[in-house]
Amino acid sequence: MLFLNSIFAQADVPLISDPAQTAVQIGQTVAQRAWLNMPTLILASVVLIILVISSSIAHYLTHKASHSLNPALVQRFVLRLWAWWIMFAILIAGLFLNRVGTIVLFGLVSFWAFREFITMTPTRRGDHRALFWSLVVFTPLQYVLIGLSDSGLQYWNGKTIDFYEIYSIMIPVYASLFIPARIAIAGDHKRFLERSAQIQAGLLICVYCLSFAPALLDLNLFESNGEKWAGSNAGLLFFFVLISQVSDVFQWIWSRMGRRNEIAKDVSSSRTWDGFLGGALSTGIVGAMLYWVTPFTPWEAAFMSIVVASLGFAGGMTMSAIKRDRGVHDYGTLVMGHAGVLDRIDTLCFSAPIFYHLTRFFFT
Repeated sequence: MLFLNSIFAQADVPLISDPAQTAVQIGQTVAQRAWLNMPTLILASVVLIILVISSSIAHYLTHKASHSLNPALVQRFVLRLWAWWIMFAILIAGLFLNRVGTIVLFGLVSFWAFREFITMTPTRRGDHRALFWSLVVFTPLQYVLIGLSDSGLQYWNGKTIDFYEIYSIMIPVYASLFIPARIAIAGDHKRFLERSAQIQAGLLICVYCLSFAPALLDLNLFESNGEKWAGSNAGLLFFFVLISQVSDVFQWIWSRMGRRNEIAKDVSSSRTWDGFLGGALSTGIVGAMLYWVTPFTPWEAAFMSIVVASLGFAGGMTMSAIKRDRGVHDYGTLVMGHAGVLDRIDTLCFSAPIFYHLTRFFFT
């Protein structure tokens, strides 16, 4: 007990002798450090239970010999389930590491997604310095600026620095101007415009857009009635990531159930109008049911969820078009059994900046 008390003292936990009270105090301390309130923990628990049940179903289907089941379809479900488990574990680990851990987590994901994007696109020797600046300077700098937004740093005149004014334009303005200039300085003019645009697009989608997801943690949120929201920003981030993945599932299910009205068959044969409309409406219903973890009312949560689903659909179509243009099936193989990181976060990349700015404009 003396040993435990010394550990708790270093962790700013009061010295207590009751083991039950000690457990409660530890749980409260961990929750505070992770910015996780009870609604967020409940939502995470529900998702965990759903994943366990889905894994049991997948195990049963895998070992069930039935001619009515498509083995390829079952295998795809199992592989996608693996990807969800990995994403859930990484996201929860990041949230429990508190705000800085979450920002670092998304920064690493952005770095790897951008690397996958660049690996897929053809580059020349003259691009290497521009790629170095993009990967090693601009990518971490974007997340460092987001991390500093809660630091309270001030200018020499005493005015607090608003880092949003910096990280919201750093990549679209400064990096986008720097990249073609750096390639030009290298002296290689062949396919200059194409090469510059490729790096700019990868930096914009994989780094800039995704960085607005952890930026949700710093919003000072209010409800639509003007009252200060007492919830957890980590819960709002979890809600956003969950909704983006749920929309993928619903769009896939509805596309299988519908009449196969393909939107752009040569780009993605699996994406249909039935899947888009049915998936967006179903996602809106789920979002309305989960409003209690957000500052939104049920109708507001439904609207925001439909927006996420719509932008996620646009992201999936866009990234599929890029893959078809490059003649590849997947962006990578990092996520075990289910392609690359960018294949799993394309919906997040396209919906994160819209979700962030709608939330910032109407609820802060």
